[in-house]
Amino acid sequence: MSMEMGNVTTVHEFTLEGFPAIQHLGKVLFLVHLLAYLASIAGNAVIITITSADPRLHTPMYFFLSIFSFFECCFTSTVIPKLLVILLLGKQTISFPACFIQAFVFVFLRAAGFLLIAVMSLDRYLAICKPLHYPTIMNLKICFLLVTACFALAFPLITGLVVKVSQLPFCGPHVIPHFFCDIGPLIHLSCSDTRSFEMLAFVLALVILLTSLVITIIAYSNIVVTIMRLPSAKEQQKAFSTCSSHLIVLSLMYGSCVFIYVKPKQTNRLDSNREAALVNTVVTPLLNPVIYTLRNKQVHRALRETMHRMKISR
Repeated sequence: MSMEMGNVTTVHEFTLEGFPAIQHLGKVLFLVHLLAYLASIAGNAVIITITSADPRLHTPMYFFLSIFSFFECCFTSTVIPKLLVILLLGKQTISFPACFIQAFVFVFLRAAGFLLIAVMSLDRYLAICKPLHYPTIMNLKICFLLVTACFALAFPLITGLVVKVSQLPFCGPHVIPHFFCDIGPLIHLSCSDTRSFEMLAFVLALVILLTSLVITIIAYSNIVVTIMRLPSAKEQQKAFSTCSSHLIVLSLMYGSCVFIYVKPKQTNRLDSNREAALVNTVVTPLLNPVIYTLRNKQVHRALRETMHRMKISR
């Protein structure tokens, strides 16, 4: 819906197209996504609760994991509730301000999340490759500073991009071929020349993803070399087990985000973006608690003891 005043078009709302090819399966998809969303929130909430409640998990590794789980709760809550409304009630409209707020929160949390992943990779590098210096380097103050830096670096970059895109003219149609408001589809809807904005979004995505990826690759290359030098096969297996969880999650996140954002031209690729975005917004946050933390023996032990204490208190 829009209101025209002379040559100026004021946009009041957009329409989220969702998944038109399988619209007849709305209620089934609603149930599937609702269960996935609740499981994701519950799993990540368990991680946050356990790492906060058990003093043995008050280490940099679990501090970063709890922050990452908090990111994932906020990230998936930015997109999935609106998708559930679309699937169940068919209410596909979203106001102009709400659309750009959703786009900002979505991209900002993902950008900060990738920077946090780089920090977590450095933490694992220091813990495995520099064990003697690790306790003095990675203290609580440094952990807080690193998390703050992730926010501080992502915020101005994403804010500048979203503000610039929100100032573009939108002459119609106002149908977003996606199930949430994302920067790519919004740029594509503008009736002006958007090549510079597409390139800006591409460069920002490339810088954030490549920075995180390069740091992660360097850290894990050194980790693998250090693990291979361990004298005990049992020690090697334990170290590889911890790292493999991290690498599986990284593959899902980097793969889906590279497919969505790291291409200079968004046109004619929005349909395929929807499937990759589902992996990014539903599958990855759901698998993170299982792959990344809940298979960890220390977390298992802490969870069992917490549940035992709860039974006793009853």
